[in-house]
Amino acid sequence: MFDWLDLTPYLGMPENASLHGAEIDYMMSLVHWLMIVLFLIWAPFFIYTLIRFRAKKNPKADYHGVNSHLSTYQEVGVVLAELVLLFGFAVPTWATLRSDDAYPAEEESTVVHVIAEQFAWNMHYPGADGVFGRRDVHLVDLQTNPVGLDPEDPAGKDDIVTVNELHLPVDKPVIVHLTAKDVIHSFNIPSMRVKQDAIPGLSIPLYFVPTETGEWEIACAQLCGVGHYRMRAYVTVHTQENFRGWLAEQAPSPET
Repeated sequence: MFDWLDLTPYLGMPENASLHGAEIDYMMSLVHWLMIVLFLIWAPFFIYTLIRFRAKKNPKADYHGVNSHLSTYQEVGVVLAELVLLFGFAVPTWATLRSDDAYPAEEESTVVHVIAEQFAWNMHYPGADGVFGRRDVHLVDLQTNPVGLDPEDPAGKDDIVTVNELHLPVDKPVIVHLTAKDVIHSFNIPSMRVKQDAIPGLSIPLYFVPTETGEWEIACAQLCGVGHYRMRAYVTVHTQENFRGWLAEQAPSPET
């Protein structure tokens, strides 16, 4: 909207690669502008009070205090600015991303189940039939069946499971159903401006639209154990054609 307000290049944020990322960056820039204004007002005032009311010049305490209401007006101004940020930017942005009406239809999206564990990310895709196979926690085997797919369920015969590799097509909505096996993790793709806690026992949906092809890091933003530092994965965004080719390559053979 106003390019001069954009502080993203100075905040150490990675290049945005999602459709909603610009809204997040703009809101973050406004918050930092508020912090800059407050710093420019309060820091000089703080230094002034240290000098003006130093003990050498004021050996006896003044118990009458300040009679001016200027500080009250300033506090009210800060509260109003924060309310504008909250209800004018944060809440509308959240509503466009997390309300039930905002989610695209699954038939028009790439749907992936992401199951977190200590210390890896398991990605579960439906096969050519578009139906996810049944999962059972009692069938989980870290080496051969990390998501617990039921081998007796016909819908799961063509499902695709990867570990620490998320592959997506560009310019198409992605719906991730997020959960965890053991403790709370946090699914974080900084370049996509995506972050959501993965909680055992809950399946939490989130969606975003990748706008750039390439490879970006997935990190766990929640301290989840001694191996937390190793919980890294990568999301690769393909062209539509290349993504279809990747799915075809990953499809399990009948013998498997």
